[in-house]
Amino acid sequence: MPPIISISGLEKRYASGFRALKGVSLDIGRGEIFALLGPNGAGKTTLISIVCGLVNASGGTVRIDGHDIVRDYRAARSMIGLVPQELHTDAFESVRATVSFSRGLFGRAPNPTFIEKLLRDLSLWDKRDTKIKELSGGMKRRVMIAKALSHEPDILFLDEPTAGVDVELRRDMWELVGRLRDSGVTIILTTHYIEEAEEMADRVGVISQGELILVEGKTDLMQKLGRKELTLHLVEPMTAVPPELADWKLEIEDGGHQLRYRFDAKAERTGIPSLLARMRDLNIGFTDLNTSQSSLEDIFVSLVSDRRTA
Repeated sequence: MPPIISISGLEKRYASGFRALKGVSLDIGRGEIFALLGPNGAGKTTLISIVCGLVNASGGTVRIDGHDIVRDYRAARSMIGLVPQELHTDAFESVRATVSFSRGLFGRAPNPTFIEKLLRDLSLWDKRDTKIKELSGGMKRRVMIAKALSHEPDILFLDEPTAGVDVELRRDMWELVGRLRDSGVTIILTTHYIEEAEEMADRVGVISQGELILVEGKTDLMQKLGRKELTLHLVEPMTAVPPELADWKLEIEDGGHQLRYRFDAKAERTGIPSLLARMRDLNIGFTDLNTSQSSLEDIFVSLVSDRRTA
């Protein structure tokens, strides 16, 4: 199946000469959740803004389900819903009116039943006749999500959707994202809450200094780059690692009472059994052992740090 979003050689240069995007190419499959991670200023919002038709690219192409975003703007844009970082809406309109108006902007016929269901899903129905200016920040964020979904888009962009919102909204929104994915909606999100990307995303892209430095399936990424650690709690303290254990590059910790072995997915099947067997041969006893694995956040920080120092 062809990708629903196809980005090729995307460039963004400003008059100052600054390159916000440097030849970004990316395909996103229909129905997947794609998490775009990167530090502030990396180019995440610029990329989303170009795909959504809010910013003009300096070079490259973007196609939405085969529609070029420049030559066939209306067809491409009608497939997209966008929840931006900033809250922009008519302060003096009611919740129901502003969401219904957004639906009409995309040429969709009125559908009060759909609007009611959408507002109920986002816990906005009780506020349907309230003016936007009277809502809390969290409720205004809910309205922005409702506006983005009002025309029943095939693609939903969420640009830092839960930054600064309450726990209840974050939970409600991710439940909604799960339902949207089940219905076939493609979702692209940027987030500083990396645990959300780790839980929800199918694939992860890392952007740094305007370049897409990595795109991987989340599980593949964790297997390839996720570091694991084995900690052994020794029966007798150790002052130095025996030469017979040098191959494992062990570290002594906790005053000699612990041995730490750092390994990757490739070494997991062979490294641990052979280490334990060698320790048994050397009569090095331990009372307990435990393992831990680096999170997606650890991997992200490592990738960006390596890029900056390269």
